[in-house]
Amino acid sequence: MSARTLFEKVWSAHEVVPETPEAPAVLYVDLHLVHEVTSPQAFSVLRERALPVRRPDRTLATMDHSTPTQSDQVFGRAPIRVDAAAQQVRQLERNAAEFGVELFALTDERRGIVHVIGPELGVTQPGATIVCGDSHTSTHGAFGALAFGIGSTEVGHVLATQCLLQRKPKTLAVEVEGALRPGVTAKDLILAIIGRLGVSGGTGHVIEYRGSTIRALSMDERMTVCNMSIEAGARAGMIAPDETTFAYLADRPRAPRGAARDEALARWRALGSDAGARFDARLDLDAAALEPMITYGTNPGMVVPITGAVPGADGDAVHRKALEYMGFHPGEAMIGKPVDVVFIGSCTNGRLEDLEAAARILKGRRVAKGVQLLIVPGSQRVKQQAEASGIADVLRAAGADWRESGCSMCLGMNGDTVARGAYAVSTSNRNFEGRQGVGARTLLASPLTAAAAAVTGRIADPREMI
Repeated sequence: MSARTLFEKVWSAHEVVPETPEAPAVLYVDLHLVHEVTSPQAFSVLRERALPVRRPDRTLATMDHSTPTQSDQVFGRAPIRVDAAAQQVRQLERNAAEFGVELFALTDERRGIVHVIGPELGVTQPGATIVCGDSHTSTHGAFGALAFGIGSTEVGHVLATQCLLQRKPKTLAVEVEGALRPGVTAKDLILAIIGRLGVSGGTGHVIEYRGSTIRALSMDERMTVCNMSIEAGARAGMIAPDETTFAYLADRPRAPRGAARDEALARWRALGSDAGARFDARLDLDAAALEPMITYGTNPGMVVPITGAVPGADGDAVHRKALEYMGFHPGEAMIGKPVDVVFIGSCTNGRLEDLEAAARILKGRRVAKGVQLLIVPGSQRVKQQAEASGIADVLRAAGADWRESGCSMCLGMNGDTVARGAYAVSTSNRNFEGRQGVGARTLLASPLTAAAAAVTGRIADPREMI
């Protein structure tokens, strides 16, 4: 057998029917993650056709996108302020009960952002195929899973059949060597990669992140990297599982244990790309040369080192329009630009290590006058860990608004929004026009950079504050 990539091994193990020139492959799905926004239509189709959920034991639902993050609304002391969100929450409760799907409801201590709780529980495992009606399902690829987002129609297909029609993507190796310097994080790394590839450079490919830099990352950091694969246009992002992966999964409540773990480890250790495996494309990056990164435009590929300046449009109408929306001009320094809002959270940077990083900057400092700092943990478990360890105390003492878990200001559909014309430094993943509120201006950055902006009221280099 010829040498195979990690992706090819996982794909072939789940290919029920190979693709042909006329038809996509039929791919088996190991885990289907469901949330309240992209599932109502799918459940309606099942109901209309009198179909059951094919594998409820491989389906797990949570509430995250529309859910409020203010404690009173979460725990019923006040009504959910956004009516559409309240309707979606109630509808998922009804659908889960009717179809026998396990649901982490609004007050469940296991609830959280779908791409945070999967790894926490240990249901995200190497070699699995994982889908969800959310593009950032690529997060789970950090474990060596083939994980990708699907649309509402496809959610219905998986609920009904536990399979999916898919064309086989190509492969792209992103090789990163060297040590990240102090103050440079996994978020800066993936922003730099997107800056090199562009927002369409990964189209039609599954990225495998490789090299000494990637192997040195923690699982939280690996999830940040894989999370934003979609922002480079990729179908998914993957990292070969290793001892770091296995240690993370060792005590997770739904990961294999005992003899089952021994059997799983034998399978997982064989997943890495074979020596000599060929990729369809390759990008090389020197991690030691990277700086903290920040976006300046209206897509994640519009990114520069924090010490850099706003690039010129060079006759590019899209670039010019983006600068007009942001209120920026070519040649302006990024450092020193004023900030109105800082958001730390999301499936990209809402894990415990992200909050620890922010606390390093915020400890002993106060949020600048006139700046709102909103910190939303990625899950209730992360929230509990941060409170038990004292991290939350540091964040609150600095003046942060500390909330319950949820997607929150990442997408602004739950009441957590940025005002028109206001500048928000955000640890989330998208900076499209209106993403965080109508007319909101988003600058993507790491938790370190976001925290530095919160205490200075301006874009600042976090390396000067750690």
